[in-house]
Amino acid sequence: MWNQIKTVLLLGILTGILLLIGDLFGKTGLTVAIVIVVLMNSITYFFSDKIALMMYRAKELKKSQYPLLHSMVKDIAKRAGIPGPKGIYLIPTPQANAFCAGRGPSHYVVACTEGILSLLTKEELKGVLAHEIGHAKNRDVLIATIAATIAGVITYLAHMLQFTAIFGRSDDNQGSGNIVSLLVLAILTPIIAMIIQLAISRSREYLADETGAKIVKDGKPLASALEKINASVKDNPMKFGSEAGSSLFIANPFKGNFLINMFSTHPPFEKRVERLREMRF
Repeated sequence: MWNQIKTVLLLGILTGILLLIGDLFGKTGLTVAIVIVVLMNSITYFFSDKIALMMYRAKELKKSQYPLLHSMVKDIAKRAGIPGPKGIYLIPTPQANAFCAGRGPSHYVVACTEGILSLLTKEELKGVLAHEIGHAKNRDVLIATIAATIAGVITYLAHMLQFTAIFGRSDDNQGSGNIVSLLVLAILTPIIAMIIQLAISRSREYLADETGAKIVKDGKPLASALEKINASVKDNPMKFGSEAGSSLFIANPFKGNFLINMFSTHPPFEKRVERLREMRF
């Protein structure tokens, strides 16, 4: 419940920042920014599954190829109270990982790596699949798109502010002060927007953990799976695809560095494991 409230509060703060910076441009500038960014993010929203599957070289798994996986996904979706995915896909990498992509409960896909199918126990794999189906149930792609749209408009307007501050002319001290204020606002607001967007992403990961644990009525299998996945990511970092899609996965598939960890779309795995082990059903 707290993660849902946190998401609403963070989206509210993002909207407030947008209104604050948008007020400096009047209706025309704000409208242009919104139209451009909404168009870009709408394309991503409607084709997110196809883009992600192509990006990570995923191939559809037929039921005859892996009947156990299909059976697990069908059972978990039924327990979650949503339709099954439009497809189940395999990513050709020894790294243990998985993701869910799509618009929501009625249109999503689930993808697993070769590594996760060979590394996890049946119960651990169920926990991971429940987490991924939890993302679809909670409409996390929609939430992420809304956050990205608002943050994108803020960033677009901030760039316009930078242009105004740098190339705008003023001959008095008050004007110089206004230019400095505009530059500070233009630099800080995109950073704040990005930090809030990442916080929303992390809160949705916690919520998917919680939802997945509730679906299988046990948080321990997912906790155990996360420990194995974290070790696997370190040993087998993803060698293809783009870091732009890393937020889709249950764990960041790329080798972390200071900046990636600092601005991560995922909560610290130790915290996730601790929370999951403390859950009671």
